[in-house]
Amino acid sequence: MHRYAPLILAIALFMEQMDSTVIATSLPAIAADLDVGPITLKLAMTSYLVALGIFIPLSGWAADRFGAKRVFICAIVVFMAGSLFCAIADSVPTFVLARFLQGMGGSMTVPVGRAILLRSTQKSELVSAMAMFTIPGVIGPLVGPPVGGFITTYFRWEWIFLINLPIGVAGIVLSAIFLPHIESDPPPPVDAWGFVLSGIGAAGLVFGLSVISLPALPPQIGAVAAATGAIALTLFIRHARRHPHPVLELRLFGIETFRSCVTSGTVFRIAMGAIPFLLPLMLQLGFGLTAFQSGTITFIAAAGALFTKAVARHVFARFGFRRTLLAAASLSAAGSAANAFFYPETPHIVMIAILFMTGFVRSFFFTGINVLGFADIERHQTGQATALNATIQQITGALGVAFAGIVLELHALVTGQGLALAGFHMAFICVAVLNLLAAIPIWRLPAGAGSAVSGHRVTAMQDLSGKA
Repeated sequence: MHRYAPLILAIALFMEQMDSTVIATSLPAIAADLDVGPITLKLAMTSYLVALGIFIPLSGWAADRFGAKRVFICAIVVFMAGSLFCAIADSVPTFVLARFLQGMGGSMTVPVGRAILLRSTQKSELVSAMAMFTIPGVIGPLVGPPVGGFITTYFRWEWIFLINLPIGVAGIVLSAIFLPHIESDPPPPVDAWGFVLSGIGAAGLVFGLSVISLPALPPQIGAVAAATGAIALTLFIRHARRHPHPVLELRLFGIETFRSCVTSGTVFRIAMGAIPFLLPLMLQLGFGLTAFQSGTITFIAAAGALFTKAVARHVFARFGFRRTLLAAASLSAAGSAANAFFYPETPHIVMIAILFMTGFVRSFFFTGINVLGFADIERHQTGQATALNATIQQITGALGVAFAGIVLELHALVTGQGLALAGFHMAFICVAVLNLLAAIPIWRLPAGAGSAVSGHRVTAMQDLSGKA
């Protein structure tokens, strides 16, 4: 694979990841221009997530059927078209539809980009390549809100979408030049019924949880949608067990490393999905900081994540996946718990140092599970594996915000204090607990798991004991 290819894929992923969060701080300005309330416009955020939930399950089949490089470039084109229509939208329905179109493009960038990376990178280079590819997923949700606030404050909100156009053009040109053409066997006919069930299931859960946690509609609608999604996913699981070629191949969970990393990553992502929601709110509502001030503090976690790429390959080679991931989960738990001891009088330099450290170790964890989870996946399975993993990630991302909102609501209900600083502290303790729970599936793996990729060597005695 060309040495610049992981960076090209990462840039496209960053564009999608940041844009999914950049709108949050710009909602009041957009709502004012469209003459509606900010709460109503949260439907635009929800429509984007729904599109992801519907079309991600189809990404693996599309990459195999039409070629991963071709699908990736087309996804950027669709995302750019959605961005342009968002910028020129003059009503809520057109804006919501434009965001849905953006989501259609975004649904293919992550799983198809990861499939390209896995199929064209040698195992010895996979840790370094995945470290670069993973960074946007860590820093995008953190830099999105401050960037959106800056553009909206000093320019106009339309530019948060128009800026995607030159980035997209660059991504298309670089992808056409540098990304490899990857041959794959023609896939079987698309599992239409499975696509319908998985689409209703994922979209229902994502939409329902988003409405419950970011109420643009009555919470009862969110509860009904989430229940419908859960039923549809249950029916899909029954269908997938009987279908020879389901749209999401659940039999991949029979691979131990994939199953453990997806399970661990699910719990960890719920915790991480809560952080971009909790931390800015605590700094603004609890500490009285402005949106820009809180953004400059939370951004430092993204800077910590950038340092992962420089050392990830050497650390995993020296200590192995299992030991490194256990340490990363533990240190992430410590960093999350430390947020529960932040007060308005806490020196900013102390908060910045802790956030930098936690951003560093969380990026290590994401890099590790993204590599280890695919270490034993065969080349012809990468499309299905990335689609399945991305679908689960999308659902758990919505769960993160819902989880944070539930903890805050329960604390307010029990104490009668409303949205108090103590509630945020309790939420960060819960996030720390989830970080530790995420380590359990990794702890059960043998010490030599993924050694063919990491280059880590263990003795026979260490491998039998499960300790490195």
